[in-house]
Amino acid sequence: MMKQVILLVSLLLLSVSWTSTSTPIQNDFKRCMSTQFSAYTKNFEIIYTPESSLYSYLLQSTIQNPRWLNATTQPLLIVAPFHESEVQAAVLCSKKYDLQVRVRSGGHDYEGLSFLCQTPYIIIDLINMRSIDINVEEETGWVQSGATLGELYYAIAKKSQVHGFPGGLCPTVGIGGHLSGGGFGTLLRKYGLAADNVLDAYLVDVNGRILDRKAMGEDLFWAIRGGGGASFGILLSWKIRLVRVPKIVTGFSVSKTLDSGVTELVHRWQEIAPYLPEDLFIRIVIVGDGFNKAVQVSFNSLFLGEIDTLIPLMNKSFPELGLKSEDCIEMSWVESAVNFAGFPNGSLLEVLLDKKQLFKSNFKAKSDFVTEPIPINGLEGIWGRFVEEEIAIMIMDPFGGKMNEISESETPFPHRKGNLYNIQYLKKWEKNGVRESNRHVNWMRSLYKYMGPYVSKSPRTAYVNYRDLDLGTNNHDNTNYLESTSWGVKYYKGNFKRLAQLKSKVDPENFFRSEQSIPHYK
Repeated sequence: MMKQVILLVSLLLLSVSWTSTSTPIQNDFKRCMSTQFSAYTKNFEIIYTPESSLYSYLLQSTIQNPRWLNATTQPLLIVAPFHESEVQAAVLCSKKYDLQVRVRSGGHDYEGLSFLCQTPYIIIDLINMRSIDINVEEETGWVQSGATLGELYYAIAKKSQVHGFPGGLCPTVGIGGHLSGGGFGTLLRKYGLAADNVLDAYLVDVNGRILDRKAMGEDLFWAIRGGGGASFGILLSWKIRLVRVPKIVTGFSVSKTLDSGVTELVHRWQEIAPYLPEDLFIRIVIVGDGFNKAVQVSFNSLFLGEIDTLIPLMNKSFPELGLKSEDCIEMSWVESAVNFAGFPNGSLLEVLLDKKQLFKSNFKAKSDFVTEPIPINGLEGIWGRFVEEEIAIMIMDPFGGKMNEISESETPFPHRKGNLYNIQYLKKWEKNGVRESNRHVNWMRSLYKYMGPYVSKSPRTAYVNYRDLDLGTNNHDNTNYLESTSWGVKYYKGNFKRLAQLKSKVDPENFFRSEQSIPHYK
């Protein structure tokens, strides 16, 4: 098993004592915990009740979407383990007292499923389980689920200038949720998903056992790499494959407005971006500014090479953009991760370790996959909607390259060959409150309805890491596979049935469940 490294996140966080006003079930749970993990000597308090002075802080600290702070339900307890045996104990004690479990590794869960529940529950927050061990000679690494993408990228860069990892762009995303849902970023056209580069994992199953790849078997190892690990157990750590990157890469960001022919540029981008050499990734970020009735479209790129190679390639493949050398910047791969995270050029690499949420705001998100270019009139309809609503964002990530070479059934993530690009829609707003949230959510639903004719069909697919409860939810008391297909086939297509069959086998009592957990096949 990988070397365990305990990270002390805060001396204050560790000094909380058990409060005398705890309820009987809370006290019973703690006593159960104290008898379950004899293999490890607990030096610090890891269980927090609502009476604790740091309960609210810990609950809210990593929630990216503050609109879920309006929720009326709260966990009976928050368990913040340092050691795997404490996770085992939390599972066994939750089963004993009929408590549901929510597992949180980073707090970027769009619909709050990692920290909200309608029945008595606890949160297992992996914030203290974030060790990273990089082996450059073997080109591998072990990373615990509570670590962030930024911490992983930083750790790789400290060991090598020619290695990276094909994960996402936001450095505060937790490893556990990212890998178990698939995970993609600027290297996906070269190396596929983050989940495609997982070699092994440790998981606590419903019986409290710790299983590695060999012990869990290839079916379960298949499921946790894109099928949502929280449906099958609690992922403790992952062995990843490092990928090769040049010492020097090139990035550019070219922004256009509606009066500069951007509609034709976006239309052209759809035709060429998925077919460019796999070393070149060009995504589009569209920002609607309803206050000024404006739309800005940015072409953001990472090229695994130098400027002198990029410019001729762009002149040949996408001359319409008019890219010039002065638009580009050469940097290391880890510096490109800093750049794509939204930090200014020249920022210290240590910004990747910042635990604060860079873009913390109320939002609603949805996603689509596009299989045919959206026509000009379809794009113009998007602009018309964006100028009527403040702070609307649409991100288009090109596929192709390596993604075309991997079978739909290789992992539960099925969105491979035939998909030109993914769309993420984000609607953000400042003022919190039910009425305000409803207004913006309804706008997003209207945009999603408008996009129907232009995106994938039968099914209209979606990305599980951009969780969307509008697609459908489970009936907790009697989860029905056929009913769950309303959302399941959108995320997983034909892989949903296999996931459900496996769920029936490895978690027969459906202990690990949520509004969109994998159901039993029945």
